[in-house]
Amino acid sequence: MEEAVDVKSPAKVEIYTNRFASDCIRVKGLLDRLGVTYNEFIIDNDEINKEVMLKRSGGRTSAPQIFIDGIAIGGYVELQKLNNDGALAAILRLAA
Repeated sequence: MEEAVDVKSPAKVEIYTNRFASDCIRVKGLLDRLGVTYNEFIIDNDEINKEVMLKRSGGRTSAPQIFIDGIAIGGYVELQKLNNDGALAAILRLAA
């Protein structure tokens, strides 16, 4: 009899970005390299999503702003730190 495998659904990742900002490009590159699917909200000329980002992030105005399963992570520096510390894969529920 086969053992049941506990398959966890992937984390829901949302990022608010400015189209040409270097940190936004870096965040997407890191997530792409990890094979993470994400929803991107480009806020360059989108006042509605800019306001949503401000409310969700506690007033942070810089992009990118990253949310994993609805939790504010911060920007590129915070995401990279989680990755360097080895915590990002667990938060994203990536397969080992």
